[in-house]
Amino acid sequence: MHPRTVLAVVLLAVFAFALLQSLISPVLPTLQGELDTTQNLIAWVMTAFLLSASICTPVVGRLGDRYGKDRVLVASLIALAAGSAISALAPDITLMIVGRVVQGVGGGVLPLAFGIIRDELPREKTPGAIGFAAALAAVGGGVGIVLAGPLTDAFGIRSLFWIPTALTAVAAAAARAVVPPSPSRSRSPISWLATALMAGWLVALLVPLAQASRWGWTSAAVIAPLAAAVVLAIGWVVVEKRSDRPLVDMRMMRITAVWTTNLVSLLFGVGLFAVMAFLPAFLQAPPEAGYGFGASVTQAGLLLLPMTVTMFLAGLFSAQLVRLFGPRYVLVAASAMNAVAIAMLALEHDRPWQIPLALALLGVSLGIAFATMSNVIVAAVRPDQTGVANGVTANVRTIGGSLGVAVMSGILGAHTPADGPPAEAGYTYGFAILGVAGLAALAVATLIPGRPPRGAHPGQARR
Repeated sequence: MHPRTVLAVVLLAVFAFALLQSLISPVLPTLQGELDTTQNLIAWVMTAFLLSASICTPVVGRLGDRYGKDRVLVASLIALAAGSAISALAPDITLMIVGRVVQGVGGGVLPLAFGIIRDELPREKTPGAIGFAAALAAVGGGVGIVLAGPLTDAFGIRSLFWIPTALTAVAAAAARAVVPPSPSRSRSPISWLATALMAGWLVALLVPLAQASRWGWTSAAVIAPLAAAVVLAIGWVVVEKRSDRPLVDMRMMRITAVWTTNLVSLLFGVGLFAVMAFLPAFLQAPPEAGYGFGASVTQAGLLLLPMTVTMFLAGLFSAQLVRLFGPRYVLVAASAMNAVAIAMLALEHDRPWQIPLALALLGVSLGIAFATMSNVIVAAVRPDQTGVANGVTANVRTIGGSLGVAVMSGILGAHTPADGPPAEAGYTYGFAILGVAGLAALAVATLIPGRPPRGAHPGQARR
């Protein structure tokens, strides 16, 4: 099969997954009313998906190494379709969350896509194709926000689950027909102990953060699981370091360019997913609440459109910027724009024009950053580690998203009365916390190595 055809199918799979990450974000307030549930529980429609994807992504990537990336890609797309169908039929919030958890299994699409690109494309075209796939994953999330309103108006809210069901089923059929068998497979077993420890520390971290407003930040129900998360995370790192075939290669993560880029990716994810999850509800709130514009789902999507447009355009020019200034300065500039944009959302959100302006700046920062991160990783690791390393970066961003959504949900929950929408202070404080994460990303970006020495092998650049 021609490499371009394989690439087209792989990109379709990436786009289908990215669309699912954000398609329902603008309709969460409507979905909350339809399912007769609370602000805290409806936030788990996002959190459950991100948490499941965070856990399953590295596991599915290793399954691809063992059983064939082509087969596991098809299985991941089928999981996405099945989870979408479950959510489409869900009569209550419990089954809705179950469907979203099943969808999260499809998070493995990203590392599988990176690995297939590495296997099937000529080596000189691999970095560009991986960078484009990474940018498409981000842009697809923005497209989902814009499409949610028109699709809901035309076909109803459940269409936001049925349409992805059809799209991912088509992608699965295309992948089955087009993607060739993996040229090599690993015989090493998967460490289920490492998997259990990783799942344990993520759940122990995110659940109390999301529920702290209800349980109390100083209560044993919050402090105990957070302490357990620390212990489980340490145990996970120890197990991974001793494993011959770890889920996450800790030796690779010690490379300066890799760990700094992944930390920046995590901090960017904190802001990105929380903004996508909660800003639409802010825009749809009635002015009587003291904030918001009473926007419809479609109008809210249009207000968020500048982020999608500028993200795509900025991603196209990121490679030229890196060639001119080097990856460190590009990521420092992108991190600074990210922090400023989120600070604008926290402090300047009284007029409708302020939101698109902040989001346009946020889109520029995200488009430049995501494409640049992928190419920093490609330059820092061995060619055979390209797919795995970029899969880790994407997964770390998802973990950051899970953390951001959980924290924002907890803050809003603490500022939500029993009989109304959240208070404006909840959004102000929440976005301010996301801005702090943006400032942390800026600080870490300054540690990313500059240009590799001339003549250095890509995998030997400043370890």
